[in-house]
Amino acid sequence: MALSRFRRDRGVDYWPGFVDALSTLLLGVIFLLTVFVVVQFFMSQEVAGKDTALQRLTAQISQLTDLLSLEKTGKANLEDEIARLSASLAGVESERDRLRAGAPGPGAQDQLGAAQGRISELSGALDSEKRVTARALAQVELLNQQIAALRRQLGALESALDASDRKDKDAQARIADLGQRLNVALAQRVQELSRYRSDFFGRLRAILGNRPDVRIVGDRFVFQAEVFFDSGQAILRPEGRIELDKLAAALTDLEKQIPAEIPWVMRVDGHTDIRPIASPQFPSNWALSAARAISVVQYLMSKGVPPQRLVAAGFGEYQPLDPDRTEEAFQRNRRLELKLTER
Repeated sequence: MALSRFRRDRGVDYWPGFVDALSTLLLGVIFLLTVFVVVQFFMSQEVAGKDTALQRLTAQISQLTDLLSLEKTGKANLEDEIARLSASLAGVESERDRLRAGAPGPGAQDQLGAAQGRISELSGALDSEKRVTARALAQVELLNQQIAALRRQLGALESALDASDRKDKDAQARIADLGQRLNVALAQRVQELSRYRSDFFGRLRAILGNRPDVRIVGDRFVFQAEVFFDSGQAILRPEGRIELDKLAAALTDLEKQIPAEIPWVMRVDGHTDIRPIASPQFPSNWALSAARAISVVQYLMSKGVPPQRLVAAGFGEYQPLDPDRTEEAFQRNRRLELKLTER
C-alpha cells in the first residue's frame, strides 16, 4: 500500500496545469462576452432612442398630413363658394345693366337700387371669401413646409440608424477579431510560461535531488513541513534555509530569463493536517499555515527574489492530499507547496 502511494506521489499529474490554462482562457472569453454585452447595451439604447424619435416624427407627419387634407378640403369648399358668389355677382350685374338700359321708371329705379345693394353685398362676401381662401392657402403652404422639414428629419434619422447598424456590425467584427487575437495571445502566454515552468522544474529537480521529503504533484513541488519548521512553529529551521537558498538562486536566475511581459509568480501554499491547534500565537490551523507560507516568502525576498514575484497563501487543513486519519496521512498533509503560475 505504501509503495503504491509512493508511485502515485512520484507520478506527474498535468491536470492542474491544464486547469490553469483553461481557467485563463475562460476568463478571457468572459471578458470578451462582457465587452460584447456592454457594447450591445449601449447600441440598443441608441437605436431605441432613434426608433422613438422616428415614431414621434412619423406620428407628427401623419397629423400634419391629416391637417393638410382638412385644409385642402376647406380650400375646395371655399373655391366652390367663391365660384357660386362670382356667378351670383355676375347675374346681379347683368340684371343691373339690363335695368339701366331700360326705361327709368319708378319701379325700375327701385329694382336698380336693390340690384346695387345686392352687388355690394355679394362683393363684400366675395372679398371675405377671398381673404379666407388666402389664409387657407397660407396655412396649406405652412403645413407643406412643416411636412418637408419633418421628412428631412426622418431621412436624417434613417441615415443615422443605417450608420448605427454599420457601426454595430463593425463593432461585432472588431470584437470577434479581438477575441481571436486574445485567444492566440493567451495560448502563446500559456505555452511560454509552460516552457519556463518546465525548465524551472527540471533545474529545481536537479538541485534537490531524489529527496524522500520532496514530491512532485502535478505542477507543484511539495515539501514536508518538517523540512522547514518544528511542530506548531512558523520559524524556519537552518536545514530549511539551506533548501530555500537553492530555490532563491533558481528563482533569481529564472527572473532574468522570463520576458517582463509574462506576469509570473511563485506561489507558496501552506497546509496543515486535520488536528486542531490552539495556541496564543496561532489560534487556528489556518493562521499557522499562512504564517509558514509568509515566513518562506519573506526569506526568499531576503535572498533577492523580487516581492512582486511571490505570493503567500494559507489553506489550513482544508486541502488534504490524503483523507485517511493515520499518522502517515497527517504527515503527508503537513506540507508546503511551491507552484510557478500566472498572476
